[in-house]
Amino acid sequence: MAYPYDSTVSEAIKRAGLPKSHKVHWSPARKAEVVRAVRDEVITFDEARGRYLLSRSEFRAWEQQVDQQQSRELA
Repeated sequence: MAYPYDSTVSEAIKRAGLPKSHKVHWSPARKAEVVRAVRDEVITFDEARGRYLLSRSEFRAWEQQVDQQQSRELA
């Protein structure tokens, strides 16, 4: 669990400013927020997958997009 035991995943998602559900327009910025939240252990991949209806391959594609964007920004 990536958040305090006396907290819930919903509270962690709210604090991180993540979408409440999968029913949003998935802009590159929103995808990056979810990727960062998983990488920073704000929520687990399984929590993100369940809440946002993501497959493992879809999440990997999001990660690749984030990494490519970061590479472009550093160049």
